[in-house]
Amino acid sequence: MSEQRVSRNKLVQFTYSISDDEGNVIEQVDLPVNYVHGASTMGLIESVERALNGCKEGDRIEVDVPPAEGFGEHDPDLTFADDIDNVPPQFRKVGTQVEMANDAGETKTFVVTKIEDGKLTLDGNHPLAGKTARFSVKVIAIRDATPEEIRNGADNPNVNVSIH
Repeated sequence: MSEQRVSRNKLVQFTYSISDDEGNVIEQVDLPVNYVHGASTMGLIESVERALNGCKEGDRIEVDVPPAEGFGEHDPDLTFADDIDNVPPQFRKVGTQVEMANDAGETKTFVVTKIEDGKLTLDGNHPLAGKTARFSVKVIAIRDATPEEIRNGADNPNVNVSIH
């Protein structure tokens, strides 16, 4: 293993999972993700990036991220109920994702969270909105980033490395 440490302009390869405050895994990524440490284009949550600073290959970290620094507070305006008869049959199952567009043509994904008493509830909040998220990150590899990687933030601009 290399003794390189995570620092500015190092390309870092990692895997991660995100759990809610009850320990339920909300997201898990087992294929390594690349990012350039300190690159402002990455969208990595600041407290996670700070915790990675100084890590070496093989290190594991856990970071608790409160709503204000992570997924935000739960917005009640993004939750609504409708009569189940107004909802097409293919969306009448808890967990189903529904993409909706507003008058401006902007789309947002909502999830069916409850069906009860003839009503179906949809929620457009992130599943971790209003909750403390625990990020578990394992550093796989570290190397010097190329000038292009520093500009782009990662060695593959098509890889989504934003973990929020």
